[in-house]
Amino acid sequence: MTESSIPAPSGIPAPSDVASGALWRPRVRVKICGITTPEDAEAAIEAGADALGFNGFSGSKRYIDLAASASWIAQLPPFVMRVAVLVNPRVEEVEATLALPGIDVVQFHGDETPAFCEPFCRHGFIKAVAARDKAALEASRRFATKTLLLDAWVPGAYGGTGQLIDLPLAAGFVEANGDARVILSGGLTPENVARAVEAVRPWAVDVASGVEATPRKKDMAKMRDFVEAVRSVL
Repeated sequence: MTESSIPAPSGIPAPSDVASGALWRPRVRVKICGITTPEDAEAAIEAGADALGFNGFSGSKRYIDLAASASWIAQLPPFVMRVAVLVNPRVEEVEATLALPGIDVVQFHGDETPAFCEPFCRHGFIKAVAARDKAALEASRRFATKTLLLDAWVPGAYGGTGQLIDLPLAAGFVEANGDARVILSGGLTPENVARAVEAVRPWAVDVASGVEATPRKKDMAKMRDFVEAVRSVL
């Protein structure tokens, strides 16, 4: 058997693929946000989620009391990132959230400034940015994190609207900021997420309303279909 006829290991491009430009791409991660119950958390993990989001913003329809929910969040299976979503929190609230068992990282999803967030870079954090225009996205690079969640811009709302993000705007940002870990969010569904991933090539995708049966209740089939659609993009 010649060297060229030896099949490449799974997930690694064969030399002929590299030569033809069919380069290997890293796997796009999936975060399922707005988890409100242990049952939905377990179902999301079974569906293939890499991360779960728990909304600590009292103004959200998917709000949960993070402190009261900490015991069951901490008992979820390992190797899945658990993200606490906060909107315009006080410093004390962030510190208390990070001290909860089971919480791995905080996602700032409001109007927080780079100066407010900077002290928390020692823990690592996600900064959500409303994709209003190019200037808004460029301003996100002032934050002390490379992990940026681009969400659809809806006046007066802090995510979870189901409004589809401006894909060309997001794609331009990803292309111009190759060092950023971009999480694409905003209006993604099992039906459109593959097209969105192909267009933007994000580091990860985030979904909440797009995989719900009703507000606050996830749909197992939709979560599976969402993850499968993301994985289908080469």
